[in-house]
Amino acid sequence: MIAVKTYKASEEVADFIALTSPTKVLAFRPSEETTQRVSDLIEREKTDGISAEEKRELDYYMQLEHLMRMAKIFARKYAMKK
Repeated sequence: MIAVKTYKASEEVADFIALTSPTKVLAFRPSEETTQRVSDLIEREKTDGISAEEKRELDYYMQLEHLMRMAKIFARKYAMKK
C-alpha cells in the first residue's frame, strides 16, 4: 500500500513539473557529466561492484530519471493540447 501512495505522490510532482513548461520539460537532458557518472556506476555495478554509498547514489539517479520520464509523459499530453 505504501508503494501506491509513493507512486501517487511522485505522479503529482511529475504533473506539476510538466505543467510549468511542457516544452522545456520535453527538451531536458541531463548533463554529460551526470550521464557519464550514471553510466560508470551502472557498468561498475555489473562488473566490479559498487559501495553502499554509490548504490544509494545510483538509486537516487534512477528515482530522478523515473520522475522525469513521468513528467515527460505529462508534458507530451499538455503540448498536444496546445
